[in-house]
Amino acid sequence: MKIFPLALFIAFCPLTVLGQSSSKKAPLPPHPNAPATQDIQTETITPQSTKSVVPAPIPASTGYLDPQQVKALMHKVWLAEYRVSDLLTQVHPEKWKMLPAARQSFGQSLESLRKSMAAEEGWRNQFDSRPDSLYLGFQTYVAINSVLPRVDGLGRSVSHYENASFGGQFGQAANQLFDLQQLLEPHLTYLLKNQDNVLLVAQTNMAACQNELNFAEHDKEGHATPMKNIAPVFKGRKRTTHTTATGHAK
Repeated sequence: MKIFPLALFIAFCPLTVLGQSSSKKAPLPPHPNAPATQDIQTETITPQSTKSVVPAPIPASTGYLDPQQVKALMHKVWLAEYRVSDLLTQVHPEKWKMLPAARQSFGQSLESLRKSMAAEEGWRNQFDSRPDSLYLGFQTYVAINSVLPRVDGLGRSVSHYENASFGGQFGQAANQLFDLQQLLEPHLTYLLKNQDNVLLVAQTNMAACQNELNFAEHDKEGHATPMKNIAPVFKGRKRTTHTTATGHAK
């Protein structure tokens, strides 16, 4: 009788173990959208790039020209001068039919034009070597202003005594030189204004420094010491008295 319960227990035990093993939870299948690896993916945040602050360029409306632009402008002025000089070599007033007085006047105008062009060329060369000089730029501007009316007058004379087409070429060269002069004027205005501002700032700083110096030295000199009022003593030549004739006789 004891063997039967033992055999029954032995037969029932494997079924119990099998039931417990089947009752364990199976692992969940992976998510179809999950990454293949088990590493946690984190978002990398990069810092925003800081842009370097670039100084604002000088606006074109100010008329400022850098040294290279000034040199390029002076080269164009030189080309306009060369054009006028080339035209002058083709002028032969000795072949014109004109009165002696008019011929003499034209010769004087021609000589005046050549002198003014030589002066303008000298100032232009100096300004080309020192493009930041307000003085040389101003002298170049004035020299061009002296050349322009003489070229225009010569062109009218050529149109009258030779032909209008040849005289018109002098007018075109003068117009080109005038346009270049107008490009130079805003640059000179900017330099003049900038120099005036520098002078104003220097004067203002000098006045402020003077006021600070006066305030700092105010108590260091001490108070003025009053002087005793003394009657002045005059030390001059003693005046000699002359005796009268009557007194001398006595």
